[in-house]
Amino acid sequence: MTVPLTPVQQRTLDLLGRSGDPVVFDAELVAELRADLDAGLAELTERLDAGGEDSASERDLWVTKRGLETVFTCEASWAAPDDDFTWTPARAKGQVAHKAIQLSVHWRGEVVPMTMVDEATARLANEERSLGVWLDSLGEGDRADLRSRAVEHVTKFVECFPPLDGRWHPVTEGTVQYPHSGRIVLRAKPDLTLGTPRGRESRKVIIDIKTGRLMGRHRADLRYYALVETLAREVPPRMLATYSLDSGSADLEEVTVELLRSTLRRTLDGIERMIEITAEDREPSRTPSVACRWCALRETCAPGISFLAGDVDGD
Repeated sequence: MTVPLTPVQQRTLDLLGRSGDPVVFDAELVAELRADLDAGLAELTERLDAGGEDSASERDLWVTKRGLETVFTCEASWAAPDDDFTWTPARAKGQVAHKAIQLSVHWRGEVVPMTMVDEATARLANEERSLGVWLDSLGEGDRADLRSRAVEHVTKFVECFPPLDGRWHPVTEGTVQYPHSGRIVLRAKPDLTLGTPRGRESRKVIIDIKTGRLMGRHRADLRYYALVETLAREVPPRMLATYSLDSGSADLEEVTVELLRSTLRRTLDGIERMIEITAEDREPSRTPSVACRWCALRETCAPGISFLAGDVDGD
């Protein structure tokens, strides 16, 4: 029996569905983007290799949306080691909820958010990572706190998204990278993608799932995903969507030639900043903002302390 969609589920389906003429990008565009990025990475790799015996410059550089966002927000925060990081229910809820959503997309039978969260928690606890070790040692209070937070997140997803038909090619947490090897590699891991190219026709939608209000920087994250997808698959996605589970609405952006080119320039700029700091001994700049609240330097950074005390304006 087909279950009728709620108004929010129907709106989500209408927003993400294809309409209008087919979207086809010129093959020469992809070749141009690849050539420009390859040339930029070759130059930046030389500078990375010339960094001397400093241990930071000897490591390969994995570029992610989070790294780019942080280096543009505050270079000192990006460069700071986060040695005092500890897991809490508030920090872990996103990882657990995303794993639960991943399971729910491919679950046979009725999707019960609490069941998805319990299954996700058990699977993550078996992984040999810091999160797994923390989950495996949770007391009942923190476990209940984490479960409550994650179940809320997954329930909102189930309420906002229609059941994902297998013909839509849903992929959760799928990793894409370019190039396949080298000292500098671009890596993307979208929350959810729907669709797959047909020949050179762009059909894929890349979706980032958020709680809280949507912000301008979220578009930059998705544009980076679109660039990596284009470089790796040679067919750009057709649309980017930042989806707010709290409001049941999405910020949509069509992929264009200009978007891909400007994102490539931004990405190379961000990588250059990283190399200047790690391999060329440039002092990272300190830019106070609301991000100071959770920065590893918040107790020692003078501009950040002043900002948090209300003495400095910030973004």
